[in-house]
Amino acid sequence: MYYSRLATYNRIFQEGVPILTYHKLGTPPQGVRKKDLYVQLNLFRRQVEELWKEGFHTTQLQGHKDFTQPNNRRLVIAFDDGSRTVFQHAMVPLQKLGFTAIQYLVAGHIGGRNEWDTLLGEAEDPLMDESQVRTWLSAGHEIGAHTLTHPHLTHLGRRRAREEITSSKKKLEDMFGIAVQHFCYPYGSWKVWVRDLVEEAGYKTGVTTNPGICTNIMDPFTLPRIGVRQPPRNIRGLLDRLFLYLSNWRE
Repeated sequence: MYYSRLATYNRIFQEGVPILTYHKLGTPPQGVRKKDLYVQLNLFRRQVEELWKEGFHTTQLQGHKDFTQPNNRRLVIAFDDGSRTVFQHAMVPLQKLGFTAIQYLVAGHIGGRNEWDTLLGEAEDPLMDESQVRTWLSAGHEIGAHTLTHPHLTHLGRRRAREEITSSKKKLEDMFGIAVQHFCYPYGSWKVWVRDLVEEAGYKTGVTTNPGICTNIMDPFTLPRIGVRQPPRNIRGLLDRLFLYLSNWRE
């Protein structure tokens, strides 16, 4: 089950700190196969405005201690991969509401494209370049590491996995002159030995694709998240789109 509007999740969001996870924003270009990774701009704006109206505010990932306090309607907004669509379309809506977000960057492809996907026949998606990342940071947002090349870490040997994890941290720190404390497992692919390499590298948190919200019982290196997707073209998706339409019409 993916997040599309607050009504379904409002109760559970009071029990901990949710990490809402996006990838790309806007209409999928011609030839895109993974269309579900794109969230339409009107839906994204509606989602963050709805959260703001309900009294939610964003918080930054600070490790395990951050999740031991009462929720007080805190949440984390995350973007995976560093798509340029996020730089183009997310910054103004977030700034308008006083929200911040974290962008997990593939350190070896800053200013490049999504080669881990294009090699498999996916359409090209330009990634944020160094200047855009600096602008992102100057606006009060965070960055985290998403490895050097976006591999399935569990498919690698321990030595190469360590290189992907540690070198991505160093590369981002050297490039932007800040401490990079947060890590995202590509494809959500992790095992205990991979998790241990992330801690060994000096990160403070690691996020997965395991569904759930962060609570005080969480291991900071296997934090769960809630994926955000465009509502599917079924009855549930139709109801979500109708809700969005009626909400816009009332305004």
